[in-house]
Amino acid sequence: MKAIVQDRFGPAEVLRLADVPVPVPGPREVLVRVHTAGVHIGDWHLMTGLPAVARLFGVGLRHPRIRVRGTECAGTVAAVGARVTAFRPGDEVFGVGTGAFAEYAVVREDRIVTKPAGLGFAEAAALPVSGQTALQALRAGASAGPARRVLVIGAGGAVGSYAVQLAKAEGAEVTGVCSTGKTDLVRRLGADHVVDYTREEFAAVGSRHDLVLDIAGNRPLPLLLTALAPGGRLVLVGGEGGSRFFGTLHRQLRASLPGASGGRRMRALVATDKAADLRQLAVLAAAGTLRPVIDASFPLAEAPEAIRRLEGGHGRGKLVLRIADAG
Repeated sequence: MKAIVQDRFGPAEVLRLADVPVPVPGPREVLVRVHTAGVHIGDWHLMTGLPAVARLFGVGLRHPRIRVRGTECAGTVAAVGARVTAFRPGDEVFGVGTGAFAEYAVVREDRIVTKPAGLGFAEAAALPVSGQTALQALRAGASAGPARRVLVIGAGGAVGSYAVQLAKAEGAEVTGVCSTGKTDLVRRLGADHVVDYTREEFAAVGSRHDLVLDIAGNRPLPLLLTALAPGGRLVLVGGEGGSRFFGTLHRQLRASLPGASGGRRMRALVATDKAADLRQLAVLAAAGTLRPVIDASFPLAEAPEAIRRLEGGHGRGKLVLRIADAG
């Protein structure tokens, strides 16, 4: 089968299209014929091996432990493991697997769900990682009660575009922070207020929020805390920049220290894959409450170009790879 592989860490140039064997599903796994794969920032981190500290936790020390890139996928079940009971060949599914930038990918039975009939493969592939992250970030921020005013920093990106819609669906007043080219999109997603960070800093606006989601940012924590109302919560969702070895890990660690936020709630999110959350996303998408935003789609062979666009921060919503016709 055709797949995007890498044999060493580095920039997008390390990715190449190659012929590799079709993977064999284990007893509790499903083999999916991938129609579309989502592209997210985790793919960039696995490609570059950055921050380097991640190599100590299963990424691979000298070279990638898993050669085929990609995790988000949507497609048709091609085969099932001996102990799989929830799916059968021909089912249309989406979820989180291993080696999704390929014609076939292996997915654990508990990390995929049935694709709603009215949802296209591209939209479904754009949901799993980014959608779950947004869902869990809002849930983490609402642990002390519903948030009436929500600030989403990075509102025009993959996770942020979902966070805006989910917060609005919960009845919140949403302020989205994004670059100039994404302001119209964020308004269309339902944001009540939009701040163009290239023209003004969100802290200068003066509003205070019950929940602040900082998505893939690197702003100082004291600055973020100034945007919180009394009793408000700050949730850090990833983070870019920082040192090559630690990245922005210091922000996440500081957010986890007791008393670090001066009595306000602050935490760093580590998103996880859950079938229940995937099912909730499917229901919301089928109802039209949640609309995946596809910025651009690329053929499988152009995966390096998709990663470059992602790295440059130019994507409006999600990027996807078209794979079913790659052969």
